[in-house]
Amino acid sequence: MNDTIRVLKERHWKESMAHSSWQIFKIMAEFVDGFETLAKIGPCISIFGSARTKPGTPYYELTVEIAQKLAQEGFGIITGGGPGIMEAANKGAELAGGKSVGLNIDLPFEQRPNEYIDKDKLLNFDYFFVRKVMFTKYSQGFIMMPGGFGTMDEFFEVATLIQTEKFKQMPMVLVGSAYWNGLLEWMKTSMADEGNIKKEDLELFKIADTAEEVVHHTLEYYRTRPLKPNY
Repeated sequence: MNDTIRVLKERHWKESMAHSSWQIFKIMAEFVDGFETLAKIGPCISIFGSARTKPGTPYYELTVEIAQKLAQEGFGIITGGGPGIMEAANKGAELAGGKSVGLNIDLPFEQRPNEYIDKDKLLNFDYFFVRKVMFTKYSQGFIMMPGGFGTMDEFFEVATLIQTEKFKQMPMVLVGSAYWNGLLEWMKTSMADEGNIKKEDLELFKIADTAEEVVHHTLEYYRTRPLKPNY
């Protein structure tokens, strides 16, 4: 029995390794498609937030307004391509006649491309890590609306890249002080006070409650700085 199990394990390992080798080509293809598409679009802002936010709710409508105003200033809008906050941001971009980009991910629930994405700017991904590169490489700012695990993952990913200087500091705005203040207070009293981050790291992002504040923070940053890809 032990010999049989050993043989089966070795066979499974070899098959897995062969699959991994072919997987590299699929990953490369996602990178190539993403680079070729997004490099043509120009300066963009990525907007993150919950897929579960419903049309007509305050944060949904605020996201539409934010994206519309940023698109009117000439920025393309990048989202995860799905419903909720992502849909609201793409809708705002469309209303302004701006560029509306969707980086869709294949998930077993919640995720479907929304109707407001430009047809030639919809990209589909199997790999979260490739999708994250696309969000960060071609964005000149990041808007964090209220969201769940995915939004927190994206927030801390961007904060880490800026903190470690893997790309330049840029506007990062957390929208909804009532939503974010608890997390920020914990970061101050636990993370910073215990020395796990510097107090200056808490200055990497701004808090905003209105579309006007978000646009102001973004434009103010770029009055004296060039717009260019991050790495």
